[in-house]
Amino acid sequence: MKTLFWRSLVVIFIILAVIGAILPGMPTTVFLILAGWAASKGWPEVDEWLLNHPKYGTTLKQWRKHGTVPRKAKYWATAMMAISAVLMIYTNAPLPVKIFTDVTMLIVAIWLCTRPEPLKEKDEKSHSFD
Repeated sequence: MKTLFWRSLVVIFIILAVIGAILPGMPTTVFLILAGWAASKGWPEVDEWLLNHPKYGTTLKQWRKHGTVPRKAKYWATAMMAISAVLMIYTNAPLPVKIFTDVTMLIVAIWLCTRPEPLKEKDEKSHSFD
């Protein structure tokens, strides 16, 4: 039952990541990080596949090893959240929903921008403590 739970989360997060890769304003990397986290709990084959993915594997490995987020991902995520926050103001959603959503995105953007950035390969070798 526990394995089914983790695998269900993996599938949900991967679906959301695919949607994010297609749909502007929806993140991809965040959902892949979550998918990797869930896969590491109950689906090792998918965890390995994600970590070796040609496009996202390096980012996921850097997140896992150092908690880093590439600058480009920070810029895109922050820009998309800012656009979404402005668009939210013009929706018919109740005011408390607008405020909650925009404040949540602001908090996430601040948190995201405070994450360290990956070291360049040359810097990583000179700072390696392994």
